[in-house]
Amino acid sequence: MEEKLSRNAFLKSLGFKGASLIAVYCAIPVLSSCINEPSPNDPGAGGSGTDFTLDLNDAAYSKLNTVGKYVVANRIVVARISSTTFAAVTQVCSHEGRVKVIYQNAEFYCTEHGAKFDVNGRGLNSNGKNGLTVYMTALNGNLLRVFS
Repeated sequence: MEEKLSRNAFLKSLGFKGASLIAVYCAIPVLSSCINEPSPNDPGAGGSGTDFTLDLNDAAYSKLNTVGKYVVANRIVVARISSTTFAAVTQVCSHEGRVKVIYQNAEFYCTEHGAKFDVNGRGLNSNGKNGLTVYMTALNGNLLRVFS
């Protein structure tokens, strides 16, 4: 399994400390990593413990009352795939870590490089070969629970 370093850990491994580390962060704003780094506390970052509820009567989530529509909540793309079924996946694409996944044409799609995924998170092309983190859903009346 590939281990990824945060930008901070990488700079420390190069010997940057204290004031020089701060100078690198402040003086060189173009310095960036190859991937977007979601916060480990972000419930949609693919970590464990994701559990939230969407009220489908709320205007922000009412799109989910229509098959083929989707919403994004907590960096999770939630889509209505049939009259009785929902699918939920991370918004962070496995190809390059971009927060660009949407739902269209009955599949999840990354707008950054064209990675495609089925409703079970499995990759459908070479950019999507690593798949997506999938979350469970449960509908109780007008409340849709999304959880890991």
